Amino acid sequence: MTSKSATVRPEAHLGHTMKPRQLTMMGLGSAIGAGLFLGSGAGVHAAGPAVLVSYLVAGTLIILVMWALGEMAAANPTSGAFSVYAERALGKTAGATVGWLWWLQLVVVIAAEALGAAGLLFTVWPVIPVWALALIFMVVFTAINLTGVRNFGEFEFWFAILKVLAIVLFLAVGAALLLGFLPDVASPGLANITSDFAPAGLGGIATALFVVIFAFGGTEIVAVAAAETEDPEHSVGRAVRTVLWRILVFYIGSVFVIAAVLPINSDGLASPFAGVLDAARIPGAGTAITLVAVVALLSALNANLYGASRMVYSLAERGEAPRFLSRLSGASVPMIAVGVSVAFGFFATVLELLFPDRILPALFQLVGSTCLVVWGTALVSQLILRRRADRDGTRLPLRMKGFPGLTGFGLVLLALIFAVGFSAESSRVQLLSTFALVACLAAACWLGARVAARERQPK
Repeated sequence: MTSKSATVRPEAHLGHTMKPRQLTMMGLGSAIGAGLFLGSGAGVHAAGPAVLVSYLVAGTLIILVMWALGEMAAANPTSGAFSVYAERALGKTAGATVGWLWWLQLVVVIAAEALGAAGLLFTVWPVIPVWALALIFMVVFTAINLTGVRNFGEFEFWFAILKVLAIVLFLAVGAALLLGFLPDVASPGLANITSDFAPAGLGGIATALFVVIFAFGGTEIVAVAAAETEDPEHSVGRAVRTVLWRILVFYIGSVFVIAAVLPINSDGLASPFAGVLDAARIPGAGTAITLVAVVALLSALNANLYGASRMVYSLAERGEAPRFLSRLSGASVPMIAVGVSVAFGFFATVLELLFPDRILPALFQLVGSTCLVVWGTALVSQLILRRRADRDGTRLPLRMKGFPGLTGFGLVLLALIFAVGFSAESSRVQLLSTFALVACLAAACWLGARVAARERQPK
């Protein structure tokens, strides 16, 4: 969304071999992970069936954000994505701040996905301890990310296909259970939803909202991957449209089934998909879906490690991170960036060893509201860059419909989410912590730019 041609690629030395189908499934792979398979149970526990309101609000917001990002990514495919767009719209400090914030968010999510997958696998195969399984997962997926974007994309494609099929089967079983079609199994009907829709009131919805936002976090990785995709002008728009409707169907449908089948105080909410299938009395189904959930979490880990490495690579390319992070391997992979991004995950496994069953909940709590800052920045950037492009007569391959009304509605919805968040003590602390983190990152980025500018001046 600048005066440059839409075909200009700032990172021309990265590979551009990812297929459109791989881009689409990567968007699903990064979003259908711990947030759905584990976080959905936490959301129901916090808000009861009213968690559906949280999903609808967050789902509407992510639709608007993804359309805005799709417009910018189709015009300027870059591995820095919304960080680059924020820099062009709001200045270098804003761009660097949102880039580092998203990178921190993803490295935390990488650890959460690894620990979540390990915890689920341990429930059906209690042989290797959770921390050791998490360590094995991160070593394996670090190696996959180092093999090149073509192999990575194909691996992610088939991983995502498997979990999409599993969710479709889960929805079919859930519908049969609720409609009373399963032999010798009494249907719970809709009593759980109609009897006490919002047992915790607005506070419960607010608490669940930040769990839900964590669940949708990572969908924006489609904009990052556009830089290494064939024909981004067309593939990005297709990927955005496909990812959005599939995520909404899968999330809203799955959570509706979970809320209808499992009461708010059910032990099955710890692993809600398995809990529903156990209630349906399908032999071995609970174990099978648990294994699928492990695959889903590992798929999300795979995609998020890719996104984190590309973001810090872009920051290094722009002088906002140490230059050595932009070094590429022979397969056009930023090897050091991958290693730095996964390092926190290794550290988290040590913490899990020292403090069992306490690290994963803390990680979920930490990253929820950072998504809101990233999404808000993306909407503001699109508002500014779209007006600039229209003023300059710049051709845009993909144009967000309903502009500027829908972009403005997204910002209003975001403001309301912040207001609701401040009404609950748990989310208020999270928001204040996020604001403090953003302020510290902005100050560090501004000081770093000043120091770099002085060093460049002739002595």
